[in-house]
Amino acid sequence: MPRPGLRPVVASLLVAALALVGCAGAARDAAPGSLSAPAPGVAAPELSGELTIFAAASLRAAFDELAMKFEQRHTSVEVLPISYDGSSTLATQLIEGAPADVFASADEANMQKIVDAGLADEPRLFASNTLVIAVPAGNPGGVTEIDDLAADALTVVLCAPEVPCGAVSAILLERNEVVVTPASLEQNVTGVLTKVAAGEADAGLVYVTDARGEPRVEAVDAEGAADVVNRYPVAALTEAGNPPAAAAFVEFVLSGEGRAVLDELGFGAP
Repeated sequence: MPRPGLRPVVASLLVAALALVGCAGAARDAAPGSLSAPAPGVAAPELSGELTIFAAASLRAAFDELAMKFEQRHTSVEVLPISYDGSSTLATQLIEGAPADVFASADEANMQKIVDAGLADEPRLFASNTLVIAVPAGNPGGVTEIDDLAADALTVVLCAPEVPCGAVSAILLERNEVVVTPASLEQNVTGVLTKVAAGEADAGLVYVTDARGEPRVEAVDAEGAADVVNRYPVAALTEAGNPPAAAAFVEFVLSGEGRAVLDELGFGAP
């Protein structure tokens, strides 16, 4: 029979043992490697606030739709009007201090400028695009191949060489040994498409997705275009004002739902 003086000690030990069992159970309920992880079935905090996106001009239709779907999924997030322009122009604006949460470029070179400036980590490729020759509906200039762009009688517009569509256009023309004297050099692919659609030019090199989305133009295949591909990276910016929403939007672009939107608009896989 235990001595009366030992009873309080035994009771204290029993309480301590039960407390340790409870802690072990809590640890098992947490995610592996973390005692502070949410218990199963507990939803992560809902995203909220504003989201600012800079995206290449050729992504307008895709990112307008992706932003709408993202807002439908996260009703407390407001995607502000997206800034679309040539990737080089957007990269310069970001490096000079323009505030943004997400940047999507039409090429890897301009995204690398952002990485080198310390404004983005680990960009991820999400799409690809190729060039076609855009001509006004009815093809009044009679363009049938890329060699035709060298004709003096044609008015041809191109993207400026510093923007992705211009850089890839220069490569394509050089590989085909075609010398073009453009009537104008546009700062983004939308500028080229707009002039062709309005009949201000007989032809211009644009992305297949742009020609596909503009009923006032027709697309003529450009020989060798399949070998000159632009790949699109996206990244949440390191100085984002809304990091959780930025990261979530990038993941959404890369998701199956995001891929379906891009496929529908004619973008290739990265």
